Amino acid sequence: MPMKHIVAVDQFDRDWLEQLITEADNMRELPRGAEPLRGRVLATIFYEPSTRTRLSFESAMMRLGGNVISTENAREFSSAIKGETIEDTIRMVSGYADAIAMRHHEEGALARAIAVADVPILNAGDGPGEHPTQALLDLYTISHELGRIDDLQIVMVGDLKYGRTVRSLSKLLRQTNNCHITFVSPPAVAMRDDIKDALDAAGVSWNEESDLVTAMKSADVVYQTRIQKERFATESDYLAVKGTYVITPETMQHLGDHAVVMHPLPRVDEISVDVDNDPRAAYFRQARNGVYVRMALLKQLLT
Repeated sequence: MPMKHIVAVDQFDRDWLEQLITEADNMRELPRGAEPLRGRVLATIFYEPSTRTRLSFESAMMRLGGNVISTENAREFSSAIKGETIEDTIRMVSGYADAIAMRHHEEGALARAIAVADVPILNAGDGPGEHPTQALLDLYTISHELGRIDDLQIVMVGDLKYGRTVRSLSKLLRQTNNCHITFVSPPAVAMRDDIKDALDAAGVSWNEESDLVTAMKSADVVYQTRIQKERFATESDYLAVKGTYVITPETMQHLGDHAVVMHPLPRVDEISVDVDNDPRAAYFRQARNGVYVRMALLKQLLT
């Protein structure tokens, strides 16, 4: 049965994921002039600043022949600053657009939006909660780069406590077979117990490792994340963990030739720019893949 909204990774099963991967591959080859969503309108409403996710959604819609209306920082430059509720905003925008891609700084805001929406809503980031379309493009990138989504050793590095990308990807990996996750992070931003418990319940093996090089030696995928300054209460708390794990050409010497390094971006200094030309550096290809995955999602929701 077709989905109405894209909210959280719990709604995806293995069959659906395999179909999405196939459809995203099809989107890579979509002929110029093919416009399956001609005449449709996507609204992008972002209460937090974004570059990649917002532009990726907008590019996806336009490549499908649709149109976009947008507010880049709705927290400051929309009627929210006047006190308008999320519910009223969504009711209004539902009258303007055929689908809404929404990012909000508060976890749970998407549930409130969906309760009143008349059109499909795509979760583009829900505070420190989930980022399901990022998890989908991450899994698609793994499939495209390595040719499989099973039998993988995946290392997740950095801010695992607040990073919604690694939280969503970890939950999505429950749909794979024989994958092992290694968490590498400063103790202050270690992966939360709710994700560990979900992995345990699904039979997904995981461990925690303090040494990045040790973890990289057996990795198929190294998923680096930045330490998110905006998630910390004080600058001193942020500075205490910033720069703990950095991927450099020297650390890359410990990564297998078959493996890839991924990052949801933006990058600060946790991956040296000297790594960018390494063929195993997949993060810019990963960002490009977001367009194809979001094209596949929009096509599914609106046709």
